[in-house]
Amino acid sequence: MPYHKLFYHFIWATKRREALILPEFEANLHNIIVTKTVEMGGIVYALDGIEDHVHLATSLPPKIAPSTFIGEVKGNSSHFVNHTILPGFKFYWQSEFAVLSFAERNLPAIVRYIKNQKEHHAQNTLNDALEKIT
Repeated sequence: MPYHKLFYHFIWATKRREALILPEFEANLHNIIVTKTVEMGGIVYALDGIEDHVHLATSLPPKIAPSTFIGEVKGNSSHFVNHTILPGFKFYWQSEFAVLSFAERNLPAIVRYIKNQKEHHAQNTLNDALEKIT
C-alpha cells in the first residue's frame, strides 16, 4: 500500500433538506456509514449531523475518488434505511454534496466541530465554510 495522508470533510443532506434523519435510527445510520467507509479502506475520525444533513471527517486511499466514495456511502446508507431499518420509508439523500480537503494539523478542530454538530446548530455557532452544501 502506498503511503498517503488525504483528509476530507464531507457534508451531505437529505433530499429537499427534509428532517428525515430520525432519532430512532440515527445511530444505526451512522454505523452503516462508518462500516461502508471502512469497507472502502477509509478511516473515520468523526461523524455526526442533525436531522437534515451529515458531516464526516475521513481519510481515503488515493485509489478512491471522493465522488465515487460519497456515491457508494449515500447509496448504501439510504438502501439500509429503506430496506432494513424502516422498510417502505422514503429516505433519500440529495444528489449534491460538499467535500473539503484539509491538512492533518487541522484534524482536531474538524473533529471537534463535527462532534458538536447538534450544539452548533442549536446555538447558531456555525462555521459557514464547514456547513456549505449546495
